[in-house]
Amino acid sequence: MNRTEFIIATAVILFVAFMLGWFASWLVNRFTRVTKAEVGELDKMAQALHEAEETRDQAITYLQQREAEITNQLSQTEAELRAAMDGLREARQEAEELRGYIERQNVG
Repeated sequence: MNRTEFIIATAVILFVAFMLGWFASWLVNRFTRVTKAEVGELDKMAQALHEAEETRDQAITYLQQREAEITNQLSQTEAELRAAMDGLREARQEAEELRGYIERQNVG
């Protein structure tokens, strides 16, 4: 094989390799191409995700506000209960004092 034949054979091999690479690239591009329908579907999914996140954020905010309200009501109820218990304790003590006074008056 002389020099000219070697150059031609190398050129043919490189051309065939180039053509195979180009064909493989075309096939990959053809099968992985995103259609307009798929893009539209992705847009719809993104919009639905965004709306779901907003709904979640609103629900979290509502729950936090509700929790704060309930905690406040609980604190007020506990304060009222303490006040009522203190009043009841004082009333019992006063009733005991009055019973003792009445018994001393009846005995004396």
